[in-house]
Amino acid sequence: MRKLILFIISLLTWIFLDWPLLPLNFLIGVAASIFVVYVVGDLCLKTPGVWSQPQRYFYYIFLYLPTVVWEMTKANIDAAIHILHPDPAFKPGIVKVKTILKNEIALTALANSISYMPGMIVVDIDPENGFLYVHWNDVKHQEMTSATKVIVEKFEKILLKIFY
Repeated sequence: MRKLILFIISLLTWIFLDWPLLPLNFLIGVAASIFVVYVVGDLCLKTPGVWSQPQRYFYYIFLYLPTVVWEMTKANIDAAIHILHPDPAFKPGIVKVKTILKNEIALTALANSISYMPGMIVVDIDPENGFLYVHWNDVKHQEMTSATKVIVEKFEKILLKIFY
């Protein structure tokens, strides 16, 4: 039953994005929705109660998305400054950061949020111990606690409200 609901939501999203509806596009939407349910259905359905609480959508739309956009804007400006004015003290590296998130979806959202930033990409996740390994183009903090504060905390606070 839950997978059927996920299928219907996926199909309605497809129809909304592909308006006006044509028969061939509808069939492609059905195939894409089946694919979505098959590939990510288990991730979305492990914690179904999480998705039925409207305040979580509020946190996502009005807190998380603006935070990601703001951080991406700052990171893009920083990357542009580095490109236009190269710094000889520029030092890339991999830093280890700590997270308190344990949920697979929350960890994935955190890793994606970090990887959206130019100059950063999550290269490994250790969910059992709560560590992420982040390649940072310009390492500003080698120590794990200060790197965690700079990289993770701004997203983690909001993701805790969304997924827990």
